Amino acid sequence: MALDERAFFTEKTENRPGRYQCPKCRRTNDYNIRWVRRAKKDRLPAGADENDRLKFSKLRDYLLRLDDEVTCKACGKKFEIPSQHSLMFVDQLAGLPNDEDLEREIAAASDDDQAPPPAKPSLSARFTRKSQGWK
Repeated sequence: MALDERAFFTEKTENRPGRYQCPKCRRTNDYNIRWVRRAKKDRLPAGADENDRLKFSKLRDYLLRLDDEVTCKACGKKFEIPSQHSLMFVDQLAGLPNDEDLEREIAAASDDDQAPPPAKPSLSARFTRKSQGWK
């Protein structure tokens, strides 16, 4: 008899930040999303057969999202989190840069001795006069 998948993993819940846009008000905010981290055990559980050994050799650590929807911080409406991000492998996350590093790299790249933008020409008086309304 084959073992259940949960026998191969240790589970731990964690909160991770996520940035989502509300479809109602179109505002983007950061939300704390609950995830379960399933880490592969260091050895095969007792009572495993040959099929379980093959399955165990191919397993990887992964995160499984628990929250399916969040409440918008601006308008208060609940909306669904996009489903393509409900499962992530931990080894794929390790190569991703974090937001602070990205912001520092962008700021450093933008400071490359750029000339200030050219001054805008002033508008003529007919465009800057206060409107009198339609007559």
